[in-house]
Amino acid sequence: MQTKSLPLKYWNKIGHNAIGRWCFARAVCWRVPYFSSISPTFITYTETKVVVGMKKRRSVTNHLGTIHVISIANLCELAAGTLMEAGLMASMRWIPKGMNIHYLKKANSNLMAKAVMPIIEEGEIADIIVPVSVLDADGLEVVQADIIMYLTPKEVN
Repeated sequence: MQTKSLPLKYWNKIGHNAIGRWCFARAVCWRVPYFSSISPTFITYTETKVVVGMKKRRSVTNHLGTIHVISIANLCELAAGTLMEAGLMASMRWIPKGMNIHYLKKANSNLMAKAVMPIIEEGEIADIIVPVSVLDADGLEVVQADIIMYLTPKEVN
């Protein structure tokens, strides 16, 4: 049975304007401080799709002046992880297990990552792949990532 997660309830309450989206991103970064390194902005947050952006700032660039690949990987993991929080059944838990990432071109502008929920069988232990596509400001795909999530049923006490 699917139940709405606490983050999804919070998003549905406040995510309809710029201030609410900013507060939501700050709450996520408070919970997982590492993500604050990219100053994310949530655009869409549903049980089936998450879209999160990041601005090109000096603190995320490399010696070439493009967005550093590790910052982009961080954006991909954020999109996939928050998607799991929104869409995974309440009876299941998840943890990232790996990432396959393909850098298709240099990232010279603001970025937007879109993660889409795969089909999941409730109650089964499984590795599932969450596909993430990262687009630049011109709508060109700069990164494709597959985030591997290890799913297990929650222990009943």
